[in-house]
Order: sequence, then C-alpha cells, then structure tokens
Amino acid sequence: MRVVAGELKGRRLRAPAGGAVRPTSDRAREALFSMLGDVSGMRVLDLFAGTGALAIEALSRGAAEAVLVDTQPRWARENIEELGLADRARVVRADAIAFLRGEPDAPYPLILCDPPYRLARRLEADLRNLAPAWLAPGGRIVVESAVREAIDLSLELERERRYGDALLRIWRMS
Repeated sequence: MRVVAGELKGRRLRAPAGGAVRPTSDRAREALFSMLGDVSGMRVLDLFAGTGALAIEALSRGAAEAVLVDTQPRWARENIEELGLADRARVVRADAIAFLRGEPDAPYPLILCDPPYRLARRLEADLRNLAPAWLAPGGRIVVESAVREAIDLSLELERERRYGDALLRIWRMS
C-alpha cells in the first residue's frame, strides 16, 4: 500500500498482516480524491482511521491538518511519524462514536469515515445523528461501506462510486 499522489507519492504505508485492518485500496483512494478535488488547506477528520491511509493521502495532497481517530491507532501513529507528518496530524486513541459525542473544537470541511464493514449497520444511526455537528457549512463526509451494507446519512448525497465490494459515498452539508 502506497500514497497515491501529492508530496508523499509512492511512499509506503505500514499495515498489519491479515485482516485486522482493511485499508482503502490504492485504486479507491485515487478515485475518491479525484472526486473530491482540491483538498489544499483543509482540516480533515479521519474516523476509524486504521492505517491512516485516507488522512495521509489528504495531507500528501495539501490538507493543512488532520485528526485521526481509532481505538487501535498504532498503525496510523507509526505511518504519521515515519512520513514526517506529526506536525500536521494528531492521532487520537478513541472510539469514533464516543469522539463524535464530544464537543467539536472547530468544524471540519472534510470528514473521512471508513468503519469496519461488519459494524456499519450498528453505527449508521450514530453517524447520521452525530457527524453533521462536526461538519463545516458546505463540507463533505465520505463514507466507505460494503456495497450490501450501505450507510445512509441525512445529508445531500453528492456522489457514489463502487470499487469491488467497497461503496464510496460523498455526502454534502447544505
């Protein structure tokens, strides 16, 4: 797994062997950021960060800062440190839903959300109710889920693409 584009293009990302973490594929990340367009200067919140691949891709493409949230942040933390991004990224060890129940420090123009597919349905209502409070006006939330377990939010669906078993949906705050 590598960073697809930007200042860190081609750099390798560490990931655990086996199925403990399911990072977004290089192909899907490339397509996602093509759909998102310019992320320069944005604050990014990466929920269920895993390896941190989504936030790292955003930072590589010019995002100003990122907060990565995961219950087991070892891989995200190692990748952030190894790539020299510690000055622009903060890794938080927390359950993403519990994190969203807190007070937002400031709104985010971009929220990346890639929960474990097996938990998606259980998390849907909490994501629908809590995530918009963290979103800046006109901001977007990207949700990756299994095609068969698509997550619906109460926002405007801007775009949707399927990559194998993965479904990427981009929701916009009006």
